[in-house]
Amino acid sequence: MSAAIKFAPHYTIENYRLWKGDWELWDGIAIAMTPSPFGRHQEVVASLLTAFRVVIEQRRCHATALAELDWIVSNDTVVRPDLIVICGGVPDQHLESPPDLVVEVLSPSTRRNDLTYKRELYQTQGVRTYLIVDPDAKTIQQLTLSPGGMYESTETYSAIKVTVCGDCELEIQSSKIFSA
Repeated sequence: MSAAIKFAPHYTIENYRLWKGDWELWDGIAIAMTPSPFGRHQEVVASLLTAFRVVIEQRRCHATALAELDWIVSNDTVVRPDLIVICGGVPDQHLESPPDLVVEVLSPSTRRNDLTYKRELYQTQGVRTYLIVDPDAKTIQQLTLSPGGMYESTETYSAIKVTVCGDCELEIQSSKIFSA
């Protein structure tokens, strides 16, 4: 173990709640969420949020799609996925249990984190579906939790097809996500 890691501070949710600005907390390590994502990233997040909300309402699912909500995973881990779908209504405060679906939209500053740390975190926390959206390549990788607890990958081309909250099937055309 390097001296830098050995003597690095270990932060908790109590510290996190006092911080100014945009941060995540990964296993006690403060992760700055700056600079903010670029416009293309935010456009894709907004399109996804709208599409999920519309299809959830149409299918009359008992689910809620939310963007940029802190998920308190543990006393020393807090993440803020780009978008989540949870079973039930809007929580009064931050989310404190695993969402049913998580979406991360890749950007140059978050790509590596979304493909490694967050993928592993979401898998170990039992997030049933993890969508990784690449706005530049206009691709969506769908990771679905297998019965053995590991993600199985599917490349999504024309539509996202997921089941949330046990029995609610959602389908969103990829053309609704990516602008021309």
